[in-house]
Amino acid sequence: MPATKMHADEVVTDASVVHRLLAAQFPQWAELPIEPVRSAGTDNAIYRLGDEMAIRLPRIERVVDQVDKEHRWLPRLAPLLPLAIPTPLARGTPGCGYPWDWSVHRWIAGENALIERIADPRQAAIDLAKFITALRRIDATGGPSPGAHNFFRGVPLTMRDARTRETIASLRGTIDCDAATAVWESALHAPMWRGEPVWIHGDLQSGNLLAVDGRLTAIIDFGGLGVGDPACDVMAAWTYVPAKHRDDFRAALGVDDATWARGRGWALSVSLFILPYYGSTNPVLVNIARRAIAEVLADALT
Repeated sequence: MPATKMHADEVVTDASVVHRLLAAQFPQWAELPIEPVRSAGTDNAIYRLGDEMAIRLPRIERVVDQVDKEHRWLPRLAPLLPLAIPTPLARGTPGCGYPWDWSVHRWIAGENALIERIADPRQAAIDLAKFITALRRIDATGGPSPGAHNFFRGVPLTMRDARTRETIASLRGTIDCDAATAVWESALHAPMWRGEPVWIHGDLQSGNLLAVDGRLTAIIDFGGLGVGDPACDVMAAWTYVPAKHRDDFRAALGVDDATWARGRGWALSVSLFILPYYGSTNPVLVNIARRAIAEVLADALT
């Protein structure tokens, strides 16, 4: 777990809080071992419960709606996807000094799918593209539109313009601001998505991908789940996929030039926001963001 709070308004928890919540609400699990899970995730504190379950406690109030979203939608999406995703088992309620709803999920085996751990990065890129394609083909009727629950992932990029430009300016001396601005403006000038909104994960990077024996096996952390512009998930081309396999990823996705350009803009914008907000509290996430920015800017020069 992070040594310091990542959010000013974060509610800090520990294993004793989890034990009290379980004893009060799910006594059948209260005697199972509880172990904090080290994670670069920013929305939930995670505890392993026994061998087969995980507890997720929202850290901040603005992500609490994710609990309802995950319990409603993940069971419907899971049978239609080629990789494993979380399975909600139970929903807890406020108590024992903890103020919000929380979840019990089935534990998914694996380790963070850092590209260095992947036996065949090209195959991983293709497998990820197949997951994205399967997700966006699922009927999105009634799915949650972008909003605070998913950090507005999937909105038109114009809605992120002012803040993105402000962040670029604030990072002068840290990044190549002229190159970043050029990439951002290119993404803004790409034609907008005119199709129906599609399902998006919203945060495809190594911290949310799991691998077993060097093969991509699961996608986790669906806080960014919603329905919107498919370009949002295309950002995985820069937040995860190695440059030499980016064409394979794109071919497997089958996206047009406009969606590709908007995806590059998403990768840049999301990564830029991470640097000042998590700069001193989440070095793993900051490193992922720095790599993605470097990949975006290098790609723009080719």
